[in-house]
Amino acid sequence: MGAAVLIEVFKALILGVVEGATEFIPVSSTGHLIIFNQFLGFTGPLAQTFDIVVQLGAILAIVYLYFEVFKQPRIWGRILAGILPILVVGFLFEKRIKHYLFNPLTVALALLVFGIIMIWVDRRKNPEKVSDLFAISYQTAFIIGLFQCLALWPGVSRSGATIVGGLLMGLTYMAAAQFSFIMAVPVMVIATAYEFIKEFSSFSAADLGILAVGLVTSFIFAVASVKAFMNWLNRLKLTPFGIYRIILAAVLLFLLGAHLL
Repeated sequence: MGAAVLIEVFKALILGVVEGATEFIPVSSTGHLIIFNQFLGFTGPLAQTFDIVVQLGAILAIVYLYFEVFKQPRIWGRILAGILPILVVGFLFEKRIKHYLFNPLTVALALLVFGIIMIWVDRRKNPEKVSDLFAISYQTAFIIGLFQCLALWPGVSRSGATIVGGLLMGLTYMAAAQFSFIMAVPVMVIATAYEFIKEFSSFSAADLGILAVGLVTSFIFAVASVKAFMNWLNRLKLTPFGIYRIILAAVLLFLLGAHLL
């Protein structure tokens, strides 16, 4: 294995950790990957595909952790109601989203704006009426799915948008987070499969190895991240993550202003 390949594998390891650690907490994994890609110089077609395919590791982590939930047929109607909006909006606006929103400036702005929103949601009195995933109505699932569309803007955070949507619709913190996790699986499977099939013919054996490294690393860190997040959520709520987002946005805006990013 040449030195150049080893460097790319090392980058894949780092990005796999970033993806796994951030995919299911409300800080935006896509935003973090865009930032780290810039710092590591991991750009081009492989990097763009990597950012999508590496999510498969995180998906498998949720399937592993919530396998018993996925085995229940009655959850799937709620999942389908929740993912319908983002499938439509993503299909219609994919090219424009990638062209206009996948850059450090738009990520910083999304981190800032949605960080403030998360703190506001924490401070208002949300009616926590629904604690059971199977008690979520199809209408509520659909509305949470509309919130998920906000995550097409990198930096917003898919989990952050759906948890906020769930809280505003009367779910408890735990139910909102759990529904956010399980609703992510089909969306991410579709996005990953689409990207992988579209780009498969252009990959070399070394590229596939790099993707595999990122995928396995992402799985391991996603399992650990989800367990830790669920332990924190009841005690800390969303405010610490909102503060983190605001601080990170300020740092990014400073670096961009100083032309260091």
